[in-house]
Amino acid sequence: MWPDRGSQRGVGGVQDGEAFSMVLAKIYSLAKKVEGLSTSTSNSHSAHMVVEVRSDGNVSTRKIMRRHLLKSSGLRPRDIRSVDPSLWLTNSMPSLLVREHAILLNLGSLRAIAMQENVYIFNYNRKGGKAFIDALLPRLNPKTMNGGPSMPFVLEVVEAALHSRIQRLEQRLWDLEPRVQALLEALPNRLTGDILEELRISKQRLVELGSRAGALKQMLLDILEDTHEIRRICIMGRNCTLQKNDEMECSVPLEKQIAEEEEEEIEMLLENYLQRCESCHGQAERLLDSAKEMEDSIAVNLSSRRLEVSRVELLLQVGTFCIAVGALVAGIFGMNLKSYLEERAFAFWITTTGIIVGAVVAFFILYSYLRKRKIL
Repeated sequence: MWPDRGSQRGVGGVQDGEAFSMVLAKIYSLAKKVEGLSTSTSNSHSAHMVVEVRSDGNVSTRKIMRRHLLKSSGLRPRDIRSVDPSLWLTNSMPSLLVREHAILLNLGSLRAIAMQENVYIFNYNRKGGKAFIDALLPRLNPKTMNGGPSMPFVLEVVEAALHSRIQRLEQRLWDLEPRVQALLEALPNRLTGDILEELRISKQRLVELGSRAGALKQMLLDILEDTHEIRRICIMGRNCTLQKNDEMECSVPLEKQIAEEEEEEIEMLLENYLQRCESCHGQAERLLDSAKEMEDSIAVNLSSRRLEVSRVELLLQVGTFCIAVGALVAGIFGMNLKSYLEERAFAFWITTTGIIVGAVVAFFILYSYLRKRKIL
């Protein structure tokens, strides 16, 4: 009877263990669900500190909830992620995303959402945000001859963003160019550690500048090649739609005419900034190529100097070897063994002369051999 009871207890223990593990699994899954709900709730209720610039030029700092931002701009959460400053590493590439009611700007340290009547600037304390505000506010004050704004507010925002970004790149280039030119003129004659370190730092800055200008240039090229995106900017805020063939269809013919004129203006605007960006990128690449050529020249110069030092070291080693052979002969004669040469006075001078002549002859023989093998 005892074995049967033991087996029953074993089966019962296994069943209890399985039930306990199932309960733990359910508790763990419920905890994960609660954590996910809390995370999503916190994300939906998270707030952003932004600077709001309205079309009339009023500037205010406000705290806007993420949900309210999505509702007022008609954007999706994935759209907000493209301009979220907290996701700096994941969205570092410049972008200009056009949506139905808003344009998302991601230009370096500038992250903004432009709408019909206002623009939200996220990282307004950074250099890019400050430069953008300084470029945008003067554009909202002057009026045209008929008293109206020269361009729609959204286009003013886009132009101010591109202008501030490219102007910062050009300013960096203007600061680097004279420094690099001075280094290129001084380096052939002055090879010091400080100058080489300054060349390395300047080269690193040129690489960074060329990379940023190249990324911005590629973004502008992509927009210019995408007619659909340009026309989406033109019909923003108007009773117009885009057909499958990217043709604009407006309820009012005048709005279609204005949208077509704005399309040409946008293309000219983008082409203008593309030329400036390409010029900045090309000049940075030329300076970088000059710096690389100078580095190659320095490397060749240092290699030739190392070669000369190696030749001198080899000559010294050959001379040391010949002298060591002579010292070996002198050591042999210096042993306390009778050779019967010590009894003759002229033997000292003959031996000394023979050692010197033999060392010199051996040196020239080795030197000629090394020259013949083109080692020296």
